[in-house]
Amino acid sequence: MIRIVKMTFAPDKVEEFIENFNARKNDIRNFEGVTHLELLRDKKNPNIFFTYSHWKSEQDLENYRNSALFKSVWAVTKPLFIKDAEAWSVDSLFNVIPK
Repeated sequence: MIRIVKMTFAPDKVEEFIENFNARKNDIRNFEGVTHLELLRDKKNPNIFFTYSHWKSEQDLENYRNSALFKSVWAVTKPLFIKDAEAWSVDSLFNVIPK
């Protein structure tokens, strides 16, 4: 399962977000059930970011969302938003990897 979260930050809060994400990324990546974690930045709007993560199961994602780790990360991240985060859980239909 893939989880995509779009986050829009106040421009003056972007560096704070990046520093916090960088400090916590290994904890998130090593959480039970996470198989992939990326942080993406919009090319035209540098205060818009996306997390792109792969999970072994929906239950693993729910376990993360109910964890102390998520709550501590979100407590720092959420106040930096200028717009509510948007999130999607999706399934991959085709995975085309170049040779």
